[in-house]
Amino acid sequence: MFVDKAIIKVRAGNGGDGAVSFHREKFVAAGGPDGGDGGRGGSIVFRPDDGMNTLSDFRYQRKYAATHGENGQSNRKSGKSGQDCVIRVPRGTLIYDNETGRLMADMSGDEDFVAAKGGRGGWGNNHFATATRQVPRFSKPGVPGEEYELRLELKLLADVGLVGFPNVGKSTLISVVSEAKPEIANYHFTTITPVLGVVRPTAGVSYVMADIPGVIEGASEGVGLGHDFLRHVERCRLLVHVVDVSGSEGRDPIADFDTINEELQKFNAELASRPMIVAGNKCDLATDEQLETFAAEMAKRGYEYFPLMAPIAHGTQELALRCGTLLSQLPPIRRFEAEAPVLPSPEELKDHSVQIVNRDGIYFVEANWLFRVMRGIRFDDPDGLLYFERVLDGSGVIDALRAAGCGEGDTVSIYDFEFDFID
Repeated sequence: MFVDKAIIKVRAGNGGDGAVSFHREKFVAAGGPDGGDGGRGGSIVFRPDDGMNTLSDFRYQRKYAATHGENGQSNRKSGKSGQDCVIRVPRGTLIYDNETGRLMADMSGDEDFVAAKGGRGGWGNNHFATATRQVPRFSKPGVPGEEYELRLELKLLADVGLVGFPNVGKSTLISVVSEAKPEIANYHFTTITPVLGVVRPTAGVSYVMADIPGVIEGASEGVGLGHDFLRHVERCRLLVHVVDVSGSEGRDPIADFDTINEELQKFNAELASRPMIVAGNKCDLATDEQLETFAAEMAKRGYEYFPLMAPIAHGTQELALRCGTLLSQLPPIRRFEAEAPVLPSPEELKDHSVQIVNRDGIYFVEANWLFRVMRGIRFDDPDGLLYFERVLDGSGVIDALRAAGCGEGDTVSIYDFEFDFID
């Protein structure tokens, strides 16, 4: 079954807690703190897989979780890191944050994508020993792993997309010019899933052609199957518009051509400017007048036109060769750019509560809402640090630290981020 949409929940592993331990060994006096750090939690990793062409696996499994990091141990032994959860998806899958609608990744390349990062392990008490604090009896807990509800959408990777009304011969055309074997019959919606085929018109030239099913009038508004499959046209570099020039089903070929173009325009205005070749099929059923009228109209509109009789491969080789020539002049298949997370303004965070604990002069700040904000901040960027400072001030965290007794030069620890307090 072809499935090109899915919603899943993913949860990265939590970091392990740091250990509180003191070195004890015969003949070694005052061994000092030796609590090890917790292990990092496993991450949720997406990996493109050319062996998959559908999201049907996600109909049966909708929750994915990585393992937690283990807690630290004595003798400065760090806990074992959690194992990543690797999720394989078809190449061309788009990953969205379902809560915000943000595009997180386009799985069209070869690189993996970390959708949810595992939590960092907490520090053991050996990190907190100082000249004035020689027996720290506390450690840092592990940081929670990230959680998301994700929406997966598959947009097929194809160079050439075949569009047109049902039963105009798209399936026959792709079966003749490639090794694809779609179902072919003389009724509407024979093809109910996109079909991909590799076309090799000449030595050293090859490209992927896709038969996009179900485009009819009203497809952009959900009529027929077109609303489900029009998204697969978006990546195509070149469109081949297949038209029944004979009007064998009682429709006007030119009106059919205009209707399909209008649906492409309504669905995505960019598709209207995509390079297009017109293929007039079923020429053996058309009159000379019909052939001349349609060819003249396409020439008037500036489209390249190829008359076809697809079942006997008449004109199909010329069309395949011309597609290959045009593709060599066009930019590569479109990749969608991931969107940066939208960070809330500090004013939107004023009413959120925060918990502050003072442990031997280190002020630990905990707040679930603050952790979610920190996931989208780059702390190696000055603008990111400035934004974080505004968040702490505007949401009342700074005031809460002052109320807890935090003063100039004291250490503040917020999950895996530490800084000296400046009043």
